[in-house]
Amino acid sequence: MSVAGHFASHYSYWITFVLMVAGLYIVIARGNLMKKLIGLSIFQTSVYLLYIAPGKLIGGTAPIVAPAFKVYSNPLPHVLILTAIVVGVATLALGLAIAVRIREAYGSIEEDEILAADRDGGERV
Repeated sequence: MSVAGHFASHYSYWITFVLMVAGLYIVIARGNLMKKLIGLSIFQTSVYLLYIAPGKLIGGTAPIVAPAFKVYSNPLPHVLILTAIVVGVATLALGLAIAVRIREAYGSIEEDEILAADRDGGERV
């Protein structure tokens, strides 16, 4: 199989890898707390794709009572992702609430300004 054929047959994994690297880079490299939350959301989305991609079989049907010798899709990854989405939304909501509180306390959501304010002796109001 050629490189192009390999890439085409596994495109969902390549998209997952690109999103994962982009999200991780944003979380690590950016000092703005809102940008960090966006990077975390992108990273979480890549994890969703990583679990869903192998869960769907081409030509697979829902695993319900049917004639034997059919190809079934595994529903477990989809169920796990529903739970992960709920946890991801709750994490994002908590992160936004904390960012608002930090903005109220320090007057900024830039990481370096918050750390400088802590070194200088406390909160800026």
